[in-house]
Amino acid sequence: MFSRRLFIQTCFASPLLLKSPAYGDTKIVTLSGEINASKLGRTLIHEHVLVDFIGADKINPNRWEHDQVIKKVLPYLLDIKAKGIKTIVECTPAFLGRDVKLLQKLAHQSGLQILTNTGFYGASDNKYLPSFALTETATELANRWIAEFKRGIDGTDVKPGFIKIGVNPGSLSDLHKKLISAAAIAHLQTGLTIYSHTGPAIPAFEQLEILKQSGVHPSAFVWVHANGSDEDFLKIAKMGAWISLDGIDDGNMDKNAKTISLLKSSGLLNKVLISHDAGWYKPGEPDGGAFKGFTTISDKFIPYLKSNGFKQKEIDQILINNPSQMLAIQVRKM
Repeated sequence: MFSRRLFIQTCFASPLLLKSPAYGDTKIVTLSGEINASKLGRTLIHEHVLVDFIGADKINPNRWEHDQVIKKVLPYLLDIKAKGIKTIVECTPAFLGRDVKLLQKLAHQSGLQILTNTGFYGASDNKYLPSFALTETATELANRWIAEFKRGIDGTDVKPGFIKIGVNPGSLSDLHKKLISAAAIAHLQTGLTIYSHTGPAIPAFEQLEILKQSGVHPSAFVWVHANGSDEDFLKIAKMGAWISLDGIDDGNMDKNAKTISLLKSSGLLNKVLISHDAGWYKPGEPDGGAFKGFTTISDKFIPYLKSNGFKQKEIDQILINNPSQMLAIQVRKM
């Protein structure tokens, strides 16, 4: 049986209630190195530059040319910078097109702060997992991710700013349980926040249970592509996890605004994250295929929220304060 103290911590704790360094002292890791969390600025927490869907067994960085990608993508990054965005969190995992040298060039030329990730993506029935991920233990996988945090990615000095994993939408397979266990181990060694491509609530709750058993607080977990009932949103946010509404576009602004209003009315606006899950230069398609820009939030969704009673300080809570708290490097224990 839970103690009363543990029950309260599990249901209601947020990063602000945990023992942690003062806000101004916490760090966030970008492509260019560590910054104070207070310097993150207005942030899009889930976007993509390039994603290659060919599969882990076939992917090769020779499938794209940096100059061609930059020519296509840079104008979109300059556009959001002009609209006040300061930071973009690039969520493409290893074996799906993560290319930190390309991202370094784009960060330099755009003037944006960009974060990249470590971790492995098991969603889409493991198509994007390297073969060794099927046989290595959770500790062995975690050690790979910890090494990237300590020594850099792909022979560079670029270090990940968060952990990115992915699971299928149903109940977790043993392999996907291993991925979240590995993420827990890596979090406890690095303080990196865990982004998990999840979707429905069932695998979200199952992952949170594994994290709890591993001694990791829910505030280290981002429910990516959060999709559930009002009850699910409230329960997971009260546990302390982050609710990521990261597919905002013209067709779902009202739905997402209602979810945010629900969380706001319950005193949980400090657990809300928003982004577009946009971009997607696709190697193998002519000119990288159709590229979706990152401006719906700035141009349409923020005005929509304001027209529905949101104040500027609440917009800043969602786009500045919450990302800063969520991405801050700190070990978050139960």
